[in-house]
Amino acid sequence: MKHMNSEVKEERTSNKKRIDLFLVPIVLIAAFLNLFKIWTDEYANAYYTAAVKSMLQNFHNFFYASFDPGGYVTIDKPPVVFWIQTISAKIFGFHGWSVILPQALAGIGSVLLLYVLVKRTFGVWAGRFAALAMALTPIVPAVSRTNNIDSMLVFTLLVATWMLFRAVRTAKFGWVLAAFAMIGVAFNMKMLQAYMVLPAFYVFYVVATKITWKKKIAFLTTATALMLAVSVSWAVVVDSTSADKRPYMGSSQTNSVLELAFGYNGINRLTGNTSVTGSSHKQPAQTEQQTASSETKQNSNSSADSSQSSNQRKSSSSQKMQAPGGGNQNGMFNTGNPGPFRLFQKGLSDQISWLLPFVIFSIVGLFVGVKFKGPYTTKQKESLFWLAWLLPVAVFFSIAGFFHQYYLIMLAPPIAAFAGAGAVALWSMYKQHNGWKSWLLPGGILTTAALQVYIMSPYVSSIGVAPIAGVGALGVILALVLAVRKQRKNSLTNYLGAAVMVVLLAMPAYWAMTPIIYGGNSMLPSAGPDSSSGMGGPPSTATNSKQSGFNGMQPPGSSSSNSSSNNQMQPPSGSSNNSQMPNSFSSKSSSLKRKSGGMNAEVNQKLLNYLTKNNTGEKYLFATTDSTSAAPYIIKTGKPVMAMGGFSGSDPILTVSKLKAMIKKGEVKYFYLSGMGKGGQSDVITWIKENSKEIPSSKWQSTSSSAQQGPSGNGTLYEITLK
Repeated sequence: MKHMNSEVKEERTSNKKRIDLFLVPIVLIAAFLNLFKIWTDEYANAYYTAAVKSMLQNFHNFFYASFDPGGYVTIDKPPVVFWIQTISAKIFGFHGWSVILPQALAGIGSVLLLYVLVKRTFGVWAGRFAALAMALTPIVPAVSRTNNIDSMLVFTLLVATWMLFRAVRTAKFGWVLAAFAMIGVAFNMKMLQAYMVLPAFYVFYVVATKITWKKKIAFLTTATALMLAVSVSWAVVVDSTSADKRPYMGSSQTNSVLELAFGYNGINRLTGNTSVTGSSHKQPAQTEQQTASSETKQNSNSSADSSQSSNQRKSSSSQKMQAPGGGNQNGMFNTGNPGPFRLFQKGLSDQISWLLPFVIFSIVGLFVGVKFKGPYTTKQKESLFWLAWLLPVAVFFSIAGFFHQYYLIMLAPPIAAFAGAGAVALWSMYKQHNGWKSWLLPGGILTTAALQVYIMSPYVSSIGVAPIAGVGALGVILALVLAVRKQRKNSLTNYLGAAVMVVLLAMPAYWAMTPIIYGGNSMLPSAGPDSSSGMGGPPSTATNSKQSGFNGMQPPGSSSSNSSSNNQMQPPSGSSNNSQMPNSFSSKSSSLKRKSGGMNAEVNQKLLNYLTKNNTGEKYLFATTDSTSAAPYIIKTGKPVMAMGGFSGSDPILTVSKLKAMIKKGEVKYFYLSGMGKGGQSDVITWIKENSKEIPSSKWQSTSSSAQQGPSGNGTLYEITLK
């Protein structure tokens, strides 16, 4: 106990010391990467931004995270992050940057937290290097510059980690409860993704605490119960509320948060199972892939880059590029193919894997000489924590059936922690000439440089040969210099430490800046020279770059020569209509047009004018098939727009009888229908077409090619009035 008290006293003393001046530029770098030019992203990820616009209007929408101001359907995630975004928009006004700001600050906060976590045990230089590695991990600023959830999720989990470490140091059970409760809060950000760190929390507490097994089991059981209670608290309230008194739970098939959490947003992510049970309404699995392709394209800074990226995705199934794990290298949403080397495949490696070889050498150095039965030093215990975070998450992304590139931010904290702790440990072994262990540093540098050359090689047309050759040459030279000077002791050796940092972090730093240099994508964040496409990965040689949109469709509001048959979605050959791709993995996009890295708030003004002029008191401005079509008009006007089938149009929300009742009550009379999002509501769509009056396109459709806003696809506007 005296030892514990002395540690607490030491911590309080260290907190009174002056600010680490080396940390200041690291924080400034993180602030620049996360904040610079976010004000140009006018409306960010429109699916989430529309929800914030709706949540600002009343507490009912705020509590349930309603997608639309009418409280018809929610977004497909829990509300905590969007509560924070709504509060930010309430304070600073409704802007793109005000909904992005919380995530950007969370990204900076994660850098600071990692510094604090690593510094205490591994030393100040380890903390500095870990913080810098976290700041320069490309996917970290890429996702922190958007209103997606993951940056806030990682920050929350790092807060929980700090609480757990403090619980072990102080031997206070209250901090254990707080740590697990914080994971419960994280669950209400992105559901089961928050639980990916649980192996690390359990392993660390068991190994690091010096209490009896009986107490360990009792404490962990109690903490886990609290975590579960916090996790399901909002879900229980929502699911126990009568369905007619709340919005439909978006992207669920049974109007249940728990179903969404543990099935649709949970196990299906691992299995990649696209079939949905519990409903007779199904959607072709192909729908969301095509929708995301269209929306991502519409959201690019450069139409040429967008076309190239879109065609890369279209041709990915036929263009067989061999990855280290074998098979098609691009994979779904450019996430490669499942296998042990997936994180080294193109599309993932340039987001997160720049330092992985060095991390592997660091793990060897940090655990060398460790005996299974212990005893363990504090460094070994905390190294075990980061390893128990790294390995399960890496395994998940190596075998998961369906995810997006920006989910890889979950790997950033353990990679950065090992990079910082390992750099100091390997440097110490090198300077002390510890036999074979002194070769770990040169070996780590050489293999890391080799991987970085491999990562950059597909981008030679974008970045040139010089940086690729430079990294390779510097890696070889530095490894050779370290090998030659291994037996010498002089001041020159100390300068090699700075050289190590330059070689390891130069190109990750450049990649982390690409969302600023080339423009980012708020729908599918990624880093790299094609970051604005939302599909980070090597350039494609696919042809037909002029094709745009969903199967080449133009949104209504612009004239197009495309055949209306292009709007009709068909399931892939050999598949049935009983499959559906999880919405939680698809692009939360709108048909808004990116401009200067942001969004343009324009909609089809002619359509909006027509709908506004002819509204006779209806609650909804109009109804459409999916959220992609509705979001721009919610953001622009703040008026209710009904996404009849939720995000992708597949949610079984409406029935014909329910729609008839809404029309008779005067809640809605205009319907915009296209070929998108019909999977969960085909009977409703059929009834609308058979019982409506078609509005001539000349009254609402713009002939301007710049009117790329509004409902997606060449659709039709209908009017229905029932007595």
